[in-house]
Order: sequence, then structure tokens, then C-alpha cells
Amino acid sequence: MTKKPKTHKEKTSNPSIAEDDAVLWDGVAASVRVLEGREFMAGSADAQQLQKKLQEKPKTPPGKQPLKKTVQIKPPAPPALPAKMLLPELSIDKQPGLDKSTARKMARGQVKIESRLDLHGMTQDEASVALERFIENAYRNTKREVIVVTGKGGRTQGEIGVLRQMTPQWLNREPNRSRIVAFSHAAPKDGGEGALYVRIRKKKP
Repeated sequence: MTKKPKTHKEKTSNPSIAEDDAVLWDGVAASVRVLEGREFMAGSADAQQLQKKLQEKPKTPPGKQPLKKTVQIKPPAPPALPAKMLLPELSIDKQPGLDKSTARKMARGQVKIESRLDLHGMTQDEASVALERFIENAYRNTKREVIVVTGKGGRTQGEIGVLRQMTPQWLNREPNRSRIVAFSHAAPKDGGEGALYVRIRKKKP
């Protein structure tokens, strides 16, 4: 009589052996990962059950919600502030804020000098500070026509003096520029090219 091959259950009929195998199998099964493109061999109920568990999607533990990707939205940038309007640069021949009538009077020396500043003998730093204080004082006291004496410079070599060169530049710098309307060479009786008539802006109420 032909003997039937023993099945898996018959091989593990010994309770102690079956229990050990089960523990061993559970440990192996927990560490097994399905390779991509591979499948478990059929014929084992435990293998089929493991394959089914591996194919199942992991469940979210109770009381925990899956993390959601948050997108940070940047607030819109504030609108750019308009650039501060700069006053046009003044020169002896360029007086955009002066009306023609007043310009003619200044050119002819027909102005009423209300204050006078003489820069002779000062260094550049001293002259710059003195000029700023002079213009500020004239503006605060609502004076309109003032004169600044710079000197003509070296007469023998025909050079223009440093203070004569720098004074128009200082008048175009703030805070002086916001306090004056125009400047021009003085008439010969008031110093000619060695002095400047300066028209002070009206003080705002």
C-alpha cells in the first residue's frame, strides 16, 4: 500500500514543535518585505495571509489624524512709496523758481538787502556752518533778500576762490535748498562776482 506524503499539519503534529515553528514564523514574517516585481509562492496559508497584510494600506491609529501639507501664503507686498521730489538745482544762470520781474531786479541790484554774511577769512568748514545758520535765521525771520560775500579769490593769477566755488554748492544742499528760491551775482556796487544775492523762500505758516 502506497503511503501518502505527510502534509504540513502532520509534520508539525507535535504541539511543542508546532508552537516553536509558529513563533519563529511570526518573527520571520514581521521582517519580510515584498520585493518589487516579485510575489510569494502559493501553497502556504501563512504566506498568503502575510502577503494580504503587506498589501493592505496602513490604518491611522485612533485619535490621530493624518498630517496635511500646509501651504504658506505670503502677504502681498506693500505698495512702494513715491520717491521724494527733489528741488531743481540752482545756479547763477538757472533760477526756475524766480519770476522774471524779480530776476531783473536782482540782476540790476534793485533789491532791498535785509541781512548780510561775509565769509572772508573762514575755512570751508566754518563757512559752510555759518552759511547754513545764516540762511536758517533769515528764513525763520521772514527775510526775503540777503547777500553772501564770498570774495573773488586770487586776483593775480585769475583763479576763482574756494569759497566762491563752494558757496553755490552749499546753497543747493539741504536744508539750505528748501529755504531759498534763487541766487545770482551781486551788482558791482555790492561786490559783483565776489558776492551773491540770495532770495529766501516765504516761510510756511
